Amino acid sequence: MNKIANRQVMCEVLMKEAENESDLVVLTSDSRGSASLGAFAEKFPERLVETGIAEQNIVGIAAGLAHSGKRPFVASPACFLSMRSIEQVKVDVAYSGMNVKLIGISGGVSYGALGMSHHSLQDIAVTRAIPNLEVILPADRLETEAIFEYLLTSDKPAYIRLGRNAVEDCYTEKPTFEIGKAVTLREGNDVALLATGEMVRVALDAQEALKAKGIQARVINFPTIKPFDQAVVKQALLETKLLISLEEHSIYGGLGAAVSEVASNTSTSIRHLILGIPDEPAIAGTSQEIFAHYGLSAEGVTETVIQNLPTDKEDKR
Repeated sequence: MNKIANRQVMCEVLMKEAENESDLVVLTSDSRGSASLGAFAEKFPERLVETGIAEQNIVGIAAGLAHSGKRPFVASPACFLSMRSIEQVKVDVAYSGMNVKLIGISGGVSYGALGMSHHSLQDIAVTRAIPNLEVILPADRLETEAIFEYLLTSDKPAYIRLGRNAVEDCYTEKPTFEIGKAVTLREGNDVALLATGEMVRVALDAQEALKAKGIQARVINFPTIKPFDQAVVKQALLETKLLISLEEHSIYGGLGAAVSEVASNTSTSIRHLILGIPDEPAIAGTSQEIFAHYGLSAEGVTETVIQNLPTDKEDKR
């Protein structure tokens, strides 16, 4: 399988667009290296705005550029972009309806060894609560390409979270991306694994492990957290015995919360478990070490399914 960082694909799509589009501009907060935008800066130096470590300023500048007819893409560490500048995101971008694409790079625990100050585990919770702001998490390089092609045609404000590390492919070919639509990658009626971003690969690996044990897992990818595909959640509640959501985020306010909001309004007694980072400062370590510690590895997910999957006698559908 190919293993390429999603941020590298972002740069390739933006460079291709910049060849023919003079209004495209990229802004970084001393983060062009972390965003893999060095090649863009070299080829289009007049299109890259470097604000330094000033996240509030970068969002305000981007909103002003959008108001002037430019198409700004902001690339800044997710932990700072979603926290330090959230008022500017809310007012200057979303409330004002500015065509600004906010790209939170090195999201989740990508900066794992740097600890809590650099973890972005609340970004989905806060951005999905802001009206008029799309929230998007690509799973792999192929979906990243499709998503950024969509972003280049959209005039709506959006927050996009990208991880730092290379990820294995989840798709065999570039998918068709539709805002607000989830994608069922594997079929199964025993358990539904609902995942977003780079946890989708974990869900697919867990599905293979469960299949070897005779358990059929449905894998649903949610590239868009807002708008949210409620219909696919309702279908899973009606057709499977157990729902488990996986996310590189706090257990509060993210994908799991969105699923629970749907489940609470659906007539079913099917159990839903949220796998994420608990309400504590996450440990420091590599991404894989952190995932293993919190049961977010394929092995951890598989064990959680086995321990919680109802027997036929217990199935209350």
